[in-house]
Amino acid sequence: MASHSPSVFHPYIKALSSPVLSAVGERYYKVTAEALRVCGELVRVLRPNFETSMPDFRPYVSPIYSAILARLANQDQDQEVKECAISCMSLVISTFGDNLQKDLPACLPILVDRMGNEITRLTAVKAFAVIANSPLRINLSCVLEQVVSELTGFLRKANRALRQATLGTLNSLVVAYGEQISSTTYEVIIVELSTLISEADLHMTALALELCCTMMMAKISSQSVGVTVSHKVLPQALILIRSSLLQGQALQALQRFFASLVHSANTSFDSLLDSLLSSAKPSPQSGGLAKQALHSVAQCVAVLCLAAGDQKCASTVDMLKGILKDDSNMNSAKQHLALLCLGEIGRRKDLSVHVHIENIVIESFQSPFEEIKSAASYALGNIAVGNLSKYLPFILDQIDNQQKKQYLLLHSLKEVIARQSIDQPGKSELQESNVEKILSLLFNHCESDEEGVRNVVAECLGKIALIEPKKLVPALKERTASSTAFTRATVVIAIKYAIVERPEKIDEILYPEISTFLMLIKDSDRHVRRAAVLALSTAAHNKPNLIKGLLPELLPLLYDQTVIKKEMIRTVDLGPFKHIVDDGLELRKAAFECVDTLLDSCLDQMNPSTFIVPYLISGLSDHYDVKMPCHLILSKLADKCPAAVLAVLDSLVDPLEKTISHKPKADAVKQEVDRNEDMIRSAFRAIASISRISGGEYSLKFKMLINNILNTAALAEKYNFVRCE
Repeated sequence: MASHSPSVFHPYIKALSSPVLSAVGERYYKVTAEALRVCGELVRVLRPNFETSMPDFRPYVSPIYSAILARLANQDQDQEVKECAISCMSLVISTFGDNLQKDLPACLPILVDRMGNEITRLTAVKAFAVIANSPLRINLSCVLEQVVSELTGFLRKANRALRQATLGTLNSLVVAYGEQISSTTYEVIIVELSTLISEADLHMTALALELCCTMMMAKISSQSVGVTVSHKVLPQALILIRSSLLQGQALQALQRFFASLVHSANTSFDSLLDSLLSSAKPSPQSGGLAKQALHSVAQCVAVLCLAAGDQKCASTVDMLKGILKDDSNMNSAKQHLALLCLGEIGRRKDLSVHVHIENIVIESFQSPFEEIKSAASYALGNIAVGNLSKYLPFILDQIDNQQKKQYLLLHSLKEVIARQSIDQPGKSELQESNVEKILSLLFNHCESDEEGVRNVVAECLGKIALIEPKKLVPALKERTASSTAFTRATVVIAIKYAIVERPEKIDEILYPEISTFLMLIKDSDRHVRRAAVLALSTAAHNKPNLIKGLLPELLPLLYDQTVIKKEMIRTVDLGPFKHIVDDGLELRKAAFECVDTLLDSCLDQMNPSTFIVPYLISGLSDHYDVKMPCHLILSKLADKCPAAVLAVLDSLVDPLEKTISHKPKADAVKQEVDRNEDMIRSAFRAIASISRISGGEYSLKFKMLINNILNTAALAEKYNFVRCE
């Protein structure tokens, strides 16, 4: 019944209902509980929607109700049966309530009584949510006050699941019966809610704020509710907004809370705006706010302005522009926040009525402070989202003409493309707009000498590929044959940004072409090879099916990147002393990290033995940055492919022994000492993983290594600590 269309069962309802209802009266509790579950599905089948009444369900209402009531009213039965009876009765009431008007005063008090019992409490709370959500608007007047009072008390209970269910049920009750609940009751609930709002439990916080918004909307004319919210919940919300953990559902609920507060009685927009802006001021104890907290404040300011109407929004934008124009704010967090607020408002609303706002924002690119420059770039991109036709050409023109501001302007463009690639209307808007111009500009900057610029260009191309895959993938493929190494590297990184976790239409276009990009792993330039390794790693992590068929060809090329190449090591003469530079280090590190990812997602396509000797053994004797991922890989192989590790265990011992016995120089700085300690710990984790393999004791060298560790007090202490982690 749960997995088929209700119409399939309509011809057989008479034949089915009789044995199912008789099974509800069975003595064996397992049969009764199962029969009640079937009954719940039968109720849904009988009345799948409330507009049409096909088939005629009325003859069945009374027998079903009577059979379930007999179980619901009986105190002396198994817990599972009690819970099933409560759930099933809530479905019957929410589906057939208009045909059970006379019976409700007898049945609803029993459900309220079940809320008082600790064993059935949670199920009964959820049952009232089902009833409250019914489109029939069941008459609960005989128990409503008692239910709300019980639920309010549950908000103080330690049981988290109960508090969560209670918040959801109260929300449903307020939506359906808000006018029947007194303002005094609301005030009591609000006081309880204020204690649930904190960064310690963001899910609970989101539910509490949702309920708060629902109550404010239900009692929008009640001054006392607005006052209680302002005095009790608002201070908690202003503490929460400073949290660096705030995100997702809780942040959205907080935004809705401020928007609802603007409409409620006794709360002025100006005082709310002041409170928000003040919450972003650095406190003497904690210093400045985290970046995430500033973004949260800016988003709430934007939602607040939009909820307050055009006039308030315009005056706020003028005030923020004033902060940016004021030279005395050059070094303050005030300017940083003002830029973020303008960006958030501009993303939600067209700001073109504010003349030259783009020029005022771009002035902040001159700031000596990196965070202000970054915020200005974010603001400009988001303001452009609000009116693409006006501001996008401006950004593109500036990128062409302002060489020094290019990096920041490209970040603004990235912001525009990223926002547009998320929502459907934005995609079509950007398609109609000057995609051609954006692409020619981005492809021109693929060859930039600055790595930062090339990375932003690659990210922009990757995001546009998500919007326009048919146009972009062939254009990127064409440039894999470019004579410039930087261009080849940039297009491969662009593909990395186009491989995102969620399924996209780009996947089917990319599938036949991805080998062209990944085969650049054998390119002559190390930057291009590293870009191909990073793209392979991203594909292995997010969409392994894209690359599984290519691995037989790719793996030998990838393993080759893990080898130390003498031609990539050079000596730089610095006068009094010589400095050795290893240009291949980053590439080797990326290659080993890629192997680590492949072990998680594509182990079935790999032969660990061909990798361990010689590649992993070489990595275990390499630089610190390479050893760390190698230790991780060794631990994974010990868990997943123990036989392959045992086969070469003797040759693994020497590099591990050298690592754990390595001592930094006498004049080493603290950072070097700490790094060495981290490396020893990571080697111990690998050794501990190997020691768990049965058969490891047959290697004499490994046995001696373990004995040596356990007989050296300093090493034994670290090793035992790691084993207990």
